[in-house]
Amino acid sequence: MTETILITGGSQGIGKATAYRFAQEGYNIVLAARQSDRLQATADEIKSRYSVKTLAISTDVRDSIQVNTLIQKALDEFSTIDVLMNNAGIYVSGPAEQFTLEEWHRTLDTNLWGYIHTIHAALPHMLEKRKGTIVNLCSIGGTVPLAYLAPYTTSKYAIDGLTQALHTELAPKGIHVCGIYPNLIKSDFLERAIFEGRDEADKEKRREQIEQLMKNPFVETPEDVASSVWDAVQHKKEKVLVGSAQASEGVYKLAPSLIRWVICQTFQHKDV
Repeated sequence: MTETILITGGSQGIGKATAYRFAQEGYNIVLAARQSDRLQATADEIKSRYSVKTLAISTDVRDSIQVNTLIQKALDEFSTIDVLMNNAGIYVSGPAEQFTLEEWHRTLDTNLWGYIHTIHAALPHMLEKRKGTIVNLCSIGGTVPLAYLAPYTTSKYAIDGLTQALHTELAPKGIHVCGIYPNLIKSDFLERAIFEGRDEADKEKRREQIEQLMKNPFVETPEDVASSVWDAVQHKKEKVLVGSAQASEGVYKLAPSLIRWVICQTFQHKDV
C-alpha cells in the first residue's frame, strides 16, 4: 500500500521541497496551507512530475476545526496518514517590548498551537494503527536562545520540548516522533515575517539584515532540510541538526555566555 505524508505549510519553501522529495520516493502527498491558489499549483506541479496522488486542502492551522477537517479529508482520500510533518510557521524579530499581544498570539498560535492541533487530530488514527511518524520542524532557535526573537524562540523551545516528550511517550506505541533543527534557510519565509523596532527604519534594517544573511552561500536550502526530513523518517532519528545548525549548537554548548552576547549584539540594532 502506498504511504502518505501530510505536510503543513506545504505550498512553498521547506514544505514544498519536502513534498517533492517524498513524491520522488513514491509517497502520496497531502498539502495544507492558507493560500489555496499557490497550494493547488504546488500539488499540480508534483502530480505532473511524479506518479503519485496529491491532495491540496486550504487550512489555517491556528483553527482546530479547520485542522480536524484537514485530517478527516486526508483519511477519506487515502485511508492513512503515515507521516505528519508540522512545518507551518512564521519568523518574528524585534525588541520584546515592541511586540503587541496580538503578535505574540499570532506567533504562538501558528508555530506552536498549529503543531498541537494537527497532532491532536492525527494521533488517534496513528495509535489505532500502532504505526506512524510525526516530524516537527523546529529550529536552532529551539536549542539556542535568540535575543530579539523572543516570540519566535519561545515557540521553538516549546516545540523542542513537545517533540522530546512525545518521542519518549509514543515510541512504545509504535509511533516515531522526530525534530528537525535548521539554521537560517534560503526560502520565502520573509513574506510572512513580523518585524518590530524602535521606528520604521529599525524595522526595515532588521528585514534587510536577514535578506543579506540569506545571500551567504553557506546558508542551507529547503532541499537540504527536505533531505534531513527523509533521513529522519527512514532511519527513525529523534533529532536532526541541519548543516550549520550542528556547529551553532556545538559552539553554544561550549561557550553559552559568549554566544548569547554575540546574538544580542547582532540583533539589537537601535535597541541601546
